[in-house]
Amino acid sequence: MQKTYDICIIGGGIVGLATAYKLSLQKPDLKILLLEKEPQLAAHQTGHNSGVIHSGIYYKPGSYKALKCVEGRRALVAFAKLHHIAHDICGKIIVATDNSELNHLNKVFQHGQQNGVEDIEMISSETITEIEPHCKGISGIRVGCTGIIDYPAVTQTLANLVVSKTQNKINTGTAVTGLQFESDTYTIVCNSERFYAKHIINTSGLQADRTIKKTGQSSKAKIVGFRGDYYDLTPEAQHKVKHLIYPVPNPKFPFLGVHFTRMVHGGIECGPNAVFVFDREGYSKTAFRLKDTLDAFAFKGTWKFFAKHWKFGLDEYRGAFSKAYFLKRLQKLLPDLKSEDIVASRCGIRAMALGPEGEMLDDFHIEWGPHAMHVINSPSPAATACLAYGEEIAIQAISRFNIQ
Repeated sequence: MQKTYDICIIGGGIVGLATAYKLSLQKPDLKILLLEKEPQLAAHQTGHNSGVIHSGIYYKPGSYKALKCVEGRRALVAFAKLHHIAHDICGKIIVATDNSELNHLNKVFQHGQQNGVEDIEMISSETITEIEPHCKGISGIRVGCTGIIDYPAVTQTLANLVVSKTQNKINTGTAVTGLQFESDTYTIVCNSERFYAKHIINTSGLQADRTIKKTGQSSKAKIVGFRGDYYDLTPEAQHKVKHLIYPVPNPKFPFLGVHFTRMVHGGIECGPNAVFVFDREGYSKTAFRLKDTLDAFAFKGTWKFFAKHWKFGLDEYRGAFSKAYFLKRLQKLLPDLKSEDIVASRCGIRAMALGPEGEMLDDFHIEWGPHAMHVINSPSPAATACLAYGEEIAIQAISRFNIQ
């Protein structure tokens, strides 16, 4: 069995697979290995997000996220059409319900214009009701190019394209326990076997800071997890939402607030909130893992983040454990929503990279080591922008690693 490769990608989420795909296109003769510790691909952030194709309207003009979201969205929609992946460009509205939100609503619209987002317009309260009869707001933005998609299906399609070249291999259920660099080659130690590669690319998401430590380096950033809880609209209440309905986001945080999302395979989700987790991969409200908890609280940046944002944190926890409070937040957008209209559903966990002063690293962030590239932060809209992110990672890796 061939166990020596040119590049090993660690992490089988959508960014890792997009990177492998773009590398295989740019350098068809490369031998690429991708390792994923879970039994299936897209097991964490990719498979637990809301399935939205983001437009690029929110992000600071000139930021990496702004540039790559618009580019990546267009590439993703074309990819979905080509490979017959379930998707729907259904559009959304962003709704202001209070005068205090109008300044930021206007700023979001200006960002969209500067970022080159097509098919957006400011809308009145009357137009909001025409688009979404049960939604009430004083002003809003219609974003026609937003959509929904099956991201695990995108990931699997990318995987199929990667392994269609016989020199490439994807191993699931293969946890990397050690990375040893010697004589210009990495020995990649796994559960029961070893692989060898000239270069590694770390796209391990929630575990990215731990993967870099396995090489003997350490990142200044720490990954902490934030869980997002969702409710589903009951079948009887689904007529109350036609498209996607979002609030005006809090400008201090990279979260978009609780919103209503049509799902590409049916149903409507409400959420998510954003609460700190004590288990990076624990998909329940009471999940606890000692290693993750100690890891987070041993980092001074975690404490500084809490000190700055404790009020926000308490508010989010109220929503996590109180259906009535969660419902109250949803009723800002849909006043006639009732408790019996929503039922508790799934949750997802989002990786956030914190700096030592408690600052959120809110843009794409890469660190380098000997023959190693570490994608420490690939925040939302990473799924939407996966093909653009993957291409950029591939370009930088080929240049930095001097791959001919």
